[in-house]
Amino acid sequence: MIDVTLTLFYAFAAILVFAALLVITAKNPVHAALYLVLSFFSAAAIWLLLAAEFLAIVLVLVYVGAVMVLFLFVVMMVDFDLEKLRKGFWSNLKVALPVGSLIIFEMSAVLIRSFNVPQSSVSPLPADYDNTRALGRLIYTDYVYAFEIAAVILLLAIIAAIALTLRRRKDTKHQDPGKQVRVRAKDRLTMVKVPATTREQTATGPDGALAVTDNSSLRAEGEAIQDRGLPPASQARGRNDGEGAS
Repeated sequence: MIDVTLTLFYAFAAILVFAALLVITAKNPVHAALYLVLSFFSAAAIWLLLAAEFLAIVLVLVYVGAVMVLFLFVVMMVDFDLEKLRKGFWSNLKVALPVGSLIIFEMSAVLIRSFNVPQSSVSPLPADYDNTRALGRLIYTDYVYAFEIAAVILLLAIIAAIALTLRRRKDTKHQDPGKQVRVRAKDRLTMVKVPATTREQTATGPDGALAVTDNSSLRAEGEAIQDRGLPPASQARGRNDGEGAS
């Protein structure tokens, strides 16, 4: 009889290994980021098969929903010089090959040892077992110092990112809210007294020649009307009515 759980495990494991290989071999950085998203989903499916629902949800929400989306936006917005990056690939092979071989040996030793564990040594879990509650109890009791150290490291990373973003550069413009609050009206507004000038009106004479007339009398009339308390709109309307009647 075919074990469905074991079949799904090998299927998701094969997809995970295939996606991981495509992440490091893809020529397009955007494609590599998408393959990494696929590998995260495959790992989350394996954790679901191992009854670790909380870790699977955290992997999807945190890494796929936040971190990988941020990586994808950065990769799409930054113009990478792919040819320059590929030039130093083979020069680093002499260091990458022994490091990769050591990682493969360590993972193989752990996996071979875990497969040789007798099945009877694993005690069955009770029906009301909650892995989220058990994980929280371990984190805040046995591993509380490691948890706090990780939180401090993440806080330092956030502060460093903000400090790098807000550093002063010559080619950027910024505002100082403190100076805006401390500003005074007399520092921003200057009253300038301009002497009064006489307006001139250009008109055409009977013979077609241009004649310049002085409007000082109109200005005096307007000032007299204004002294009587009429609003400026009434002045203009009265002036237009007089011109139409003439």
